[in-house]
Amino acid sequence: MQTSTLLGSSIGAVSGSFSPCRPHFVPFTTKSCFKYPPHSKSKSLRWGLCVESKRRYSAIKASSSFDSLRPAASVAPLQLESPIGQFLSQILISHPHLVPAAVEQQLEQLQIDRDTEKHNEDASKTGTDLVLYRRIAEVKHNERRRTLEEILYALIVQKFMDANVSLVPALSVPSSDPSGRVDTWPHQDEKLEKLHSHEANEMIQNHLTFILGNRSSDSSSVAEVSKLKVGQVYAASVMYGYFLKRIDQRFQLEKTMKILPGGIDEERSIEQMIGDDTRPNVNNVVGDSVGSVQPRPVWSGGMGLGGIGEGIRPSRLKTYVMSFDAETLQRYATIRSKEAIDIVEKHTEALFGKPEIVISPEGRVDSSDDENIKISLGGLRRLVLEAVTFGAFLWDIESHVDSRYHFVAN
Repeated sequence: MQTSTLLGSSIGAVSGSFSPCRPHFVPFTTKSCFKYPPHSKSKSLRWGLCVESKRRYSAIKASSSFDSLRPAASVAPLQLESPIGQFLSQILISHPHLVPAAVEQQLEQLQIDRDTEKHNEDASKTGTDLVLYRRIAEVKHNERRRTLEEILYALIVQKFMDANVSLVPALSVPSSDPSGRVDTWPHQDEKLEKLHSHEANEMIQNHLTFILGNRSSDSSSVAEVSKLKVGQVYAASVMYGYFLKRIDQRFQLEKTMKILPGGIDEERSIEQMIGDDTRPNVNNVVGDSVGSVQPRPVWSGGMGLGGIGEGIRPSRLKTYVMSFDAETLQRYATIRSKEAIDIVEKHTEALFGKPEIVISPEGRVDSSDDENIKISLGGLRRLVLEAVTFGAFLWDIESHVDSRYHFVAN
């Protein structure tokens, strides 16, 4: 099983470049039609889509140039580079409601390619032909995996757009703001909170209190903190949101069926159940005094559960989680696919840049060259809320796509 340990190594220590080899691209021509979502209105399109609405078909001339697919604007910090990724990026900008239908066709083609490769693999090959075939198969497999990552990412971005929430753009230092603050984005906390259940929001508030300490309700004060530290908190919060969505989905189902467990031991903490290896090693990010930087690391070990065992506030969902045995809890705290882990790493790197981290001869991480950024506590809260929601969407999209194109290991 692929574990979710991202932060044991450097955040974003994954190359952001893609192979120049292009995966098979399904063009949308007048012969390649997909259903228009019932809730949407028919609009003229620019990519040769034959759109099936309830009343009529409308055929548009197709463009054959891949260069025309490159978007003129960006709706997410991570830029998709493959032909399919650029195609989906353009749809996200102009007609985001068409993304699910476009994705369906691309997943069908990925499945056809994979089935064809598997069929060819059964053919008898020997010597040089076998070595060459295996190399070609490996290249095609990597192409499909990168394409799948971009499909997953596009669907996550589309869910944010459906919720009318704009993703935080890449942090620029120095900032264009006269005060030097990097958080010039709009604070959309209420919209983000509405995307979670009441029980999940209780856990998220505990997570925020755990990170921001006793200043969690202070939004205007500005702190100067390590950019690397904020990036680590963001990535860990994404994984926390992924974990929380899995747990809450099961909780809501059992609550509906009225089979929630009773006799729960509230004295055990989740960290005790999982073990010390996944316990966070920080009380808060900004410290008690605004402008100070905590000398200790933000997260140590693996997934970091963001204070859900800290007893900050009572929560039904927290009590429910504590009824799990350690093995079950560890399984829920694990990101299931390599593709999902790569998305977290690449998205975090797109936001905060690739960190310059040096490992000392003693094996310690030397981040002395890391730059500090000025950010309001409200901006930091917005980042964490977005990260948790990104993780929740990642779980939803991973499960949805896996049901159509199996890639998650059992």
